[in-house]
Order: sequence, then C-alpha cells, then structure tokens
Amino acid sequence: MPLIQISQTTGLTTEQKRATIEAVTKAYAEATGKDPAKVWVTITDVPAENWGVGGSPLG
Repeated sequence: MPLIQISQTTGLTTEQKRATIEAVTKAYAEATGKDPAKVWVTITDVPAENWGVGGSPLG
C-alpha cells in the first residue's frame, strides 16, 4: 500500500487539504495503475521557523 507524505508550511485550509489529497491520490493511481482506495496520503504542517532553505530559516 503506497504512502505519499507531503510536508509544507502552514496555511492551507481544510478544503484545500482535501482537494490536494484527492488530486495526489488520483494522479498516483492513474500513473501507477494502483487502486486509489489503497493509496494513503498524509499532509504535515510544519511552522515556517522549522524550515530552512540554503542554510537560512524561512521563518
């Protein structure tokens, strides 16, 4: 059973998260031929101060 994990800064609404999970599941299932009912997707909100890019924190 595939598990797709998305880490992102906070800010998406519940509806945006639902739409993202639906779209990612559909795209993965179409690309791989897997049953969408068996595709797991998690979204983890990470505060900006916990992210760093190029050696610098985002927050």
